[in-house]
Amino acid sequence: MLRIEDISYSVAGRPLLEQASATIPTGHKVGIVGRNGTGKTTLFRLIRGELALEGGAISLPSRARIGGVAQEVPGNEVSLIDTVLAADTERAELLAEAETTEDPTRIAEVQTRLADIDAWSAEGRASTILKGLGFDDEQQRMPCSAFSGGWRMRVALAAVLFAAPDLLLLDEPTNYLDLEGALWLESYLTSYPHTVLVISHDRGLLNRAVGAILHLEDRKLTLYQGNYDTFAETRAARLAVAEAEARKQDARRAHLQSYVDRFRYKADKARQAQSRLKAIARLKPITRPQEAALRRFTFPEPEELSPPILRIEGGQVGYDGQPVLTRLDLRIDQDDRIALLGRNGEGKSTLSKLLADRLAPLSGKVTRSSRLRVGYFAQHQVDELHTDETPLDHLRRLRPEEAPARLRARLGGFGIGAEQADTLVGQLSGGQKARLSLMLATLDAPHLLILDEPTNHLDIESREALVEALTDYTGAVILVSHDMHLLSLVADRLWLVKDGRVAPFEGDLEEYRQHLLAPARAEKKDQKARAEAEKPRRRPSRDEILALRSEVRKCEDRVKKLSEMGDRLSSKLADPALYEDARVGELQVWNRKYAELREAMEKAEALWMTALEKLETAEA
Repeated sequence: MLRIEDISYSVAGRPLLEQASATIPTGHKVGIVGRNGTGKTTLFRLIRGELALEGGAISLPSRARIGGVAQEVPGNEVSLIDTVLAADTERAELLAEAETTEDPTRIAEVQTRLADIDAWSAEGRASTILKGLGFDDEQQRMPCSAFSGGWRMRVALAAVLFAAPDLLLLDEPTNYLDLEGALWLESYLTSYPHTVLVISHDRGLLNRAVGAILHLEDRKLTLYQGNYDTFAETRAARLAVAEAEARKQDARRAHLQSYVDRFRYKADKARQAQSRLKAIARLKPITRPQEAALRRFTFPEPEELSPPILRIEGGQVGYDGQPVLTRLDLRIDQDDRIALLGRNGEGKSTLSKLLADRLAPLSGKVTRSSRLRVGYFAQHQVDELHTDETPLDHLRRLRPEEAPARLRARLGGFGIGAEQADTLVGQLSGGQKARLSLMLATLDAPHLLILDEPTNHLDIESREALVEALTDYTGAVILVSHDMHLLSLVADRLWLVKDGRVAPFEGDLEEYRQHLLAPARAEKKDQKARAEAEKPRRRPSRDEILALRSEVRKCEDRVKKLSEMGDRLSSKLADPALYEDARVGELQVWNRKYAELREAMEKAEALWMTALEKLETAEA
């Protein structure tokens, strides 16, 4: 059990937590939510003991192992599978000891412990985790140096999942996963055997993978039972009650103050006025909950174009003359909302670049409306902003003729206030940078907006604002996202990118989710069966063999006794006198007994054969 008791912590004099408390029972899966900057990641660092508390205490069972993804794995020459296997340090140490120890007693202890931790199925389990996170069998044997930082973060996630710590801390794990990886992680966490705390703004994960929500707000922690949707409903009801109480108190205070203002200087009313002043002072302020204002996005509206705005016929696209996608036959109209589905590496980004005119086709015909403007947002663009410039500088470079007030109004339309507008980009939060990149992508009022993982740095309120903005937007939208909630609310068409082709997916997102998870579940079952088959057989002890021999003798004696009883019954039934009319009732009794005996004989022989097989296997 994780106990957080009256903890306090400040950063640069600003309190993040003040006497905050929560209790997480062992084995529970809990999502941690709160506005950006409220201290969720700091809470994780406090739990891990990386930061010193100013007050209170955090306690865990002694020997409890805490695990999380702090950084990507090094780009060394160790293969992915070996990197993940090395994360289980106990297994690695036991295997090394098994190779060197000569003490018979210690050998037995090591082998017993290896069996207890299921060490023999380790490679299969590690491979299953890596495959779920997007690495095929060939990639798993490649060195870490062959992969970029984002992919090495996936390896780090695979390693901590494989190590299976008693308390698993995950901070926005889906930010470096695609939709397929995010869905796999959701499924994996539901069956994870220990306690999980996950910071996330992904409503799909918070609805399907956790059973409680820990909300960090007003420097306090509040634990809500249920998934995110249940939390949102419960909290909305609390907000409504608190707001109603605050309005009542405001009205009461205003009424009292009105009396004081009218009569405090009149001699005959001064005493009553003073009494009301004291009543105002006694009114305990009702703090309104720190409700995040819905920071809207304001997309400029493009003029309407004749359909289709983009058409591809017999298209082929790739790199260096090598096709990635072939036989493309696609049409996009201005009112389309299309989600691109498919595993990483299948060509979603390649298709996005083709649609954005950032990659020329190898062959085929691409027809665009003559006035078509395309806005393109990719997650890497957030990292390509000029960190030594302000948002206002970025906008001024693109719109030098516009007045500063107009530029600030544009930034305000994307939730970037006056203070952030003059702050260096390097000092902005990830969400603020994402908003700036989205504003720059839509600056020219595009007719086609291509968004590749637009929600990675946005909190839940900002994601809801993005959903509203895209719903109101009058241009076409192409979405690549791991956020099922966003896709379900925005997209009305699904394109599956697979095996070098792009084709409509006829089902809905839930059907696609089940379609993705089915092979993983089958693979997990096969891995378990293979691990059982490959597990080295422990040789039975002398006492176990003696017990098996005794069981065989008992079964043999039982069969022998039943056989003797059968012989006696057969002799009885062979007596002609038994078949006389006067003895019909007696004959029925003996026939019933004989049938019961035959059934007992069949069971006894089956038990005898089973016991013999066990003994033969043990003595082999």
